[in-house]
Amino acid sequence: MSDQAKDERAPDEAETTGAATEHTQGSADGDYEALVRLLKENDELKDRALRVAAEMENLRRRTARDVHDARAYAVANFARDMLSVSDNLRRALDAIPDEAKASGDAGFKALIEGVELTERAMLSALERHGVKKLEPEGEKFDPNFHQAMFEVPNPEVPANTVVQVVQPGYSIGERVLRPAMVGVAKGGPKHVAGEAPVEPGPVNEQAEKDA
Repeated sequence: MSDQAKDERAPDEAETTGAATEHTQGSADGDYEALVRLLKENDELKDRALRVAAEMENLRRRTARDVHDARAYAVANFARDMLSVSDNLRRALDAIPDEAKASGDAGFKALIEGVELTERAMLSALERHGVKKLEPEGEKFDPNFHQAMFEVPNPEVPANTVVQVVQPGYSIGERVLRPAMVGVAKGGPKHVAGEAPVEPGPVNEQAEKDA
């Protein structure tokens, strides 16, 4: 092949090589962009999947809590209504004079025992359904479970100690069905330095109806 022919082919080969190089570079750039796009989409899908999983877990927990509360507190309204019956049984027993109790009359004694048995059976049934009686005498006043009705000067016990229970309270699970109506000590050493004094709680309408 003559030198002139070689010189004529050289530019063509250079152009072809340059075009191939540009094509390869362009293809590599396109592949890189596609890879970046796919990685971004993968991260977005992963983030979306994690959010959905977290939402489902929160929903599962809320559902479990709602089911637990429904089981635990389903009888709350019924139990609250039964408290007045229990109170009336106790009032009937307290109204019997000591002389009548000591009279020895067999029929009257059987009546008293029957009322006492009914009261115990009712409280036992309520307790089986999670209802607990609150008799906090001697305990520290707790506004979440007690309603202060009055203060009693008594320097012998720490201030804010429950010294008298006017009416027992009841709770179901962690909730209060009816706060205990109490009198608290005034004038003794405080339970905790700087503790706020006890103030009478809000009027409990259900307690006043039962009283």
